[in-house]
Amino acid sequence: MSNFVFKLPDLGEGTVSAEIVGWRVKPGDTVQEDDVIVEVMTEKAAVELPSPVSGRVVSTTGTAGDMVAVGAELIVLDTGASAGAPPAAAAASAPTPSSAARVAAAPPATAPAVGVAPAPAAAGSARANGTATAAAAEPRATRVATSPAIRRRAHEAGVNLQQLSGSGPNGRIVRGDLDAYLASGSAAPQTAARAVNIAPAARNSTVPADQEIKVIGLRRLIAQRMSEAKRNIPHFAYVEELDITELESLRRHLNGQQPRGTPGLTYLPFLAMALIRALRQFPQCNAHYDAERGVIVRRGAVHLGVATQTPDGLKVPVVRDAQARGLRDLAAEMRRVSEAARTNKATREELTGSTITITSLGKLGGIASTPIINAPEVGIIGVNRTIERPLVIDGAIAIRLTMNLSSSFDHRFVDGYDAAALIQAIKSYLEHPASIFID
Repeated sequence: MSNFVFKLPDLGEGTVSAEIVGWRVKPGDTVQEDDVIVEVMTEKAAVELPSPVSGRVVSTTGTAGDMVAVGAELIVLDTGASAGAPPAAAAASAPTPSSAARVAAAPPATAPAVGVAPAPAAAGSARANGTATAAAAEPRATRVATSPAIRRRAHEAGVNLQQLSGSGPNGRIVRGDLDAYLASGSAAPQTAARAVNIAPAARNSTVPADQEIKVIGLRRLIAQRMSEAKRNIPHFAYVEELDITELESLRRHLNGQQPRGTPGLTYLPFLAMALIRALRQFPQCNAHYDAERGVIVRRGAVHLGVATQTPDGLKVPVVRDAQARGLRDLAAEMRRVSEAARTNKATREELTGSTITITSLGKLGGIASTPIINAPEVGIIGVNRTIERPLVIDGAIAIRLTMNLSSSFDHRFVDGYDAAALIQAIKSYLEHPASIFID
């Protein structure tokens, strides 16, 4: 027996440890070189670590949610000819400097983040389930190229990704490929089985058993950052009602001029334009607090964060230099970065560096909200739902379209008066939308 000890590599940018999100293998499994063996998460990104050698898994270190230091033992592989690999594979399984270098250089930006999910089962089990659901297809011999989110969805649906043909670059499996496969009914037997198990419980009105869900990955990171923000930042909340009747008229007019099939303008790009204009008067709200140096850094450019709900949790992709963009360009870039975040295609640069954030709950907007500041920023603006209500206009009652803006500011560095004045300036722009486009 010849054991190969694989240690957690340096994943770059000062990383000293990583969290185990889920093992793809278990002791006794046979893996080939470049098979993904574990998914880990740093403070910056999720990373799939491939095996540097072929062999049989002797032992693994840690479970989902555990932190492992860089350089600590991660997995032990038996690379001997008797390890269970075919002779040809065993002969080629000896570790080489080039294979080790590939692991150490694995870019953290391969997947921006991962969400909360049970630890994936062993790779061998996943392959067995995939064979049961699509036995007619011939599996590919090489490792499947796709994102961690798609691997997780496929595992939960009992789909072997080796049976799919990828439509992405170099045969990479993208979300549409998996959606099409699931829509074809290939995963129906497993879904039906779950329905059979659940239906009797519903008829008998039995109480479901308690569930324990380990807080790992992106969900742990979100919890940590939200706790730090609320614990360290004294939030000042301010809510204002807006009459957006004229804004809605302008929005409909502009959407009517767009070519058919072009995505329509929402309220968010108008809010972004109004916010950018208002920040000229209140630069203290477009800032970062550097706690280590004890200084406020007022940003010259507006790098707009767009809070986006994704299957993996909340992400804040960034529109760079928003102040230099026109309305339609700004709307298109907001859509692009939001979609990139939802599909795990956003780069690390597109997920960091925002100077102020806007957020919207869409149709769930409610009457008001108290958004949590995205540290190290000092302000966040939230959009609530639109509703028609009677207002008194020039002494007469009129039905107007209204919407509330909810906001939070770091009260250490933004006085309540300035925060309220900023929102009032945004209100003025949005209630008289033509003024947004006048210098």
